[in-house]
Amino acid sequence: MPTAINAVVAQQTAAGSVPSTTAGTTEGAGGGTGGIYSAIISRNQPIIHVKEKTYEELHKKCLEKNILYEDPDFPPNESSLFYSQKSPVKFEWKRPREICENPRFIIGGANRTDICQGELGNCWFLAAIACLTLNKKLLCRVIPHDQSFIQNYAGIFHFQFWRYGDWVDVVIDDCLPTYNNQLVFTKSSQRNEFWSALLEKAYAKLHGSYEALKGGNTTEAMEDFTGGVTEFYEIKDAPKDIYKIMKHAIDRGSLMASSIDDDLGFSYGSAPRSNIGELIARMVKNQENAQMTQSTVDYQGIEERPAWTIMPMQYETRMSCGLVKGHAYSVTAVEEVLFKGEKIRLVRLRNPWGQVEWNGAWSDKSEEWDSVNKEEKIRLQHKVVEDGEFWISFQDFMRHFTKLEICNLTPDALEVDKFQTWTVSVNEGRWVRGCSAGGCRNYPDTFWTNPQYRLKLLEEDDDPEDEEVICSFLVALMQKNRRKERKLGANLYTIGFAIYEMHGTKHHLQKDFFLYNASKARSKTYINMREISERFRLPPSEYVIIPSTYDPHQEGEFILRVFSEKRSLSEEVENMIEAERPLPIIFVSDRANSNKELTAEENAGKDGEKTQADEKKVSAARCISSLLVSFQRSSTKAHEESEEQKQFRNIFRQIAGDDMEINAEELRNVLNNVVKKHKDLRSEGFELESCRSMIALMDTDGSGKINFDEFRHLWDKIKSWQKIFKHYDTDHSGTINSYEMRNAVNDAGFRLNNQLYDIITMRYADKNMNIDFDSFICCFVRLDAMFRAFHAFDKDGDGIIKLNVLEWLQLTLYA
Repeated sequence: MPTAINAVVAQQTAAGSVPSTTAGTTEGAGGGTGGIYSAIISRNQPIIHVKEKTYEELHKKCLEKNILYEDPDFPPNESSLFYSQKSPVKFEWKRPREICENPRFIIGGANRTDICQGELGNCWFLAAIACLTLNKKLLCRVIPHDQSFIQNYAGIFHFQFWRYGDWVDVVIDDCLPTYNNQLVFTKSSQRNEFWSALLEKAYAKLHGSYEALKGGNTTEAMEDFTGGVTEFYEIKDAPKDIYKIMKHAIDRGSLMASSIDDDLGFSYGSAPRSNIGELIARMVKNQENAQMTQSTVDYQGIEERPAWTIMPMQYETRMSCGLVKGHAYSVTAVEEVLFKGEKIRLVRLRNPWGQVEWNGAWSDKSEEWDSVNKEEKIRLQHKVVEDGEFWISFQDFMRHFTKLEICNLTPDALEVDKFQTWTVSVNEGRWVRGCSAGGCRNYPDTFWTNPQYRLKLLEEDDDPEDEEVICSFLVALMQKNRRKERKLGANLYTIGFAIYEMHGTKHHLQKDFFLYNASKARSKTYINMREISERFRLPPSEYVIIPSTYDPHQEGEFILRVFSEKRSLSEEVENMIEAERPLPIIFVSDRANSNKELTAEENAGKDGEKTQADEKKVSAARCISSLLVSFQRSSTKAHEESEEQKQFRNIFRQIAGDDMEINAEELRNVLNNVVKKHKDLRSEGFELESCRSMIALMDTDGSGKINFDEFRHLWDKIKSWQKIFKHYDTDHSGTINSYEMRNAVNDAGFRLNNQLYDIITMRYADKNMNIDFDSFICCFVRLDAMFRAFHAFDKDGDGIIKLNVLEWLQLTLYA
C-alpha cells in the first residue's frame, strides 16, 4: 500500500501505511488551480489577448524616453512583499543608486561567497544560487551578464528560469525593499554589488511575492535554474557508494545541497507558519545591534568588508558544533586530502548566511590543516575567514547531515563512467476534483480515474556487464504552481506514482485492472515535495504510469517527465472519442412525413370516435399511468413493441393536442409525473430548463417542439439511461458519484477522453461531486444529440466538419 510522508519522516503501521502527521507536514487541500478546462478558457483569448513586450523592447523604450523602468506587474509596495499579513514596519523601496555610491551588477564575477541571507526564510533558494555559481555556463543563462548600472542603465533587468518545460524571461525594475537604508532580504558580501538581490526579486515575482519564497527545497530552485532532474537521498539510507556518487555529481556539474532536520522532525523543506510582525521586529533589533557592534569588528587580513547580514533564527537552530538545524547548505566540493599518510575524504559546504560555520575537525581554524602542505591548501582553496564556507570530513558530514539533494543536468550524471544520451519525454496533466483526482491505490474506487500515461520501453540497455535484459529509465513527477498560489491557501500536495505492465490496449484502464494486477514499480513513498523522482530498471515491454496525490479530490496541475537510456515512447492514455451506432438525425422532410402519417391515422379513425371535446383526450393520469408501465419494462418482444408503439401513438395524440407536438412544459409535466410515481427512483424531477434543453436537442426544425418520432426516440433513451443510473445509484440516494460517471457514459455507448470527462463534471456535478437524475439525463441527451448532429454534418466520414458562422451559432445557441 502507498505511504504518504512529509519531507521529514515516514511512519509505518502494522495495518498498513498512513500519511505522516508530524509537525513538518505542509499538505493542504486549499487553493489549487481552477477546475475549468483550458480549452474552454481559450475561447476568451482573442478578446483579452495582449502581447507582452520583451526585455529588449522595454529597455529600448526607456532609453529613448530617458526614463527609469517601473514594473507594473510587481509594484514597489506591500503586495509584492507579503500576502498573509501586513508589515508593522514601513519599508522603503530604493534603487541601488539611492542605497550606495557606485552600484555594480557584478563585481569580479558572480561567485558563491557573494550571497548573504536576509530575514526571509529562503536559505533553500540561496543555497541553490551558491551551487549555480559553480557552473559558469548555467550562471550566464540564468543571469544574463550584459546588464549594468553604468552602460545603457534604465532601471530594468531580466533573469531566466526554467518553468515546467519552458524557459521564461522575467523582467523587473531595480527597486529593492530597504530598512534604514539596508537591504531587507538577500544581499551581497559587498555593499555595492546587486546581482543576487535582483535575482531574488525576479524569483519572487515569478512566484507572486517575497513571502512565497519562505520555506522550500533547494532542489526546487536548482531545477528552475537548470531544467535538470533531481534525486533525493535520506543520508541514513543512502547507498554505500554515496561518496562516489557525490564526487561524480560535482565533477559533472550537478548542483548539490544538504540539510539537517531538527529534533522535532522539521526540515527546511517545509514552510512553518510565522508571524511577519515578529519577523520584522527581530530584524529591526538585529540591525540596531549590528550598528552598535560594527565598529568593534576587526577586519584585518580581510580584503572585502562584508555587508551586515541579518541572521534568520526563526526556525533554524544553531548547534554547539556550529551547524544549523532546519537549514540548507550548498555542497561546493568533494575532495580527498593526504593527512598523516592516509587519504581523508572531505566535503566543502557553504552556509548561505555568509557566516556561522562548522567548528569541528577540518574547520577553517582546526589543527588538522597544520599537517597539510601549502600546495594542497591552495588546491583546496583553504582560507581562514568567516564567509560561511568550510570543510568537514565525510565521516562527520554523514553523522550530522540528514538529507542530500542532487540536481543532475542530465539524467545520466550519476552513472559512473557512462556518458550515454537519454531519451526525454514530457507530459503535462491535471487532477480534476470529481473526475481525475482519484488519490493513491488505497482508494480503489477512484484510483483508476487518475490520468494514465503509456510507457513503451523498446530497447534494452547497452551494458556488457549486465546479463539481464533490462531498460533503465527515470520518472519525475512535479506539481505545478503550488508556491505561487500559497496566498490562496495552497500548499504542496503529497504526491507519488505507480507503474503497471499492460498489453494491447490504448484505452483508459478501468477499475478491475487495478484490482487484479499488482504494480511492477512505484515511488518509494508519497511525499509533499514539489517533485518526486526515482530510477527504475524493468524489462522491455508496455507499461502505464499512474501519477496521483495521496488523497483523492485534490485538484492541481502536474508535469510528468520520463528519461530512458534507450529509445522509448511515452504518451497519455486517451480514449478515442466515438459513440456506438449513432442514429441518423431526423430531417424536416422525414418529420413532415411522420406528422402526415399520424394525421392520416387520426382521420381514418374519426368516424368511430366521439366528437365531444371532453372525450377527445383521456385524463393526464391515465396517460401518465400508461407511460409509467412503459418506463418500468426492462425488455419486450417484437410483437409487444408493436403494441407498445400503438399505445404510444394514442397517448402522444392525447397529450400533444391538435398541433401533434409537445412543448417543454408538456414534456416536463409528463416526465415529472412518471418520475414521481417511480418510487425506487429518488428525484425532485426535471427543471423546466432541462426540458427546454431536451426539446432543443431533439428538435430538428427549430420549432421549439418535438413530434412523435422525436418523443419516442427521447423516451426510449430515457428508459435505457434510467437503468444505467439505477445501476450506479447503489445507495438509492437519487445521485451518482461523478467518478462513476465515466463508467455510466461508457455503458451508454459513448467513448470520451479525459478533457470531456472534466467538462461533464464541471457542468453537471454539484458541490459534493454528485450528479442527480435530472442532470444525468440532460448530459446523456446532449451527448446523444451532439453526436448525431456531428455525424449528420460529417458527410465524408473523416471526423472533421466545417460550419459557417450562422450554422455554428444556430447549433450552439439553441442547444
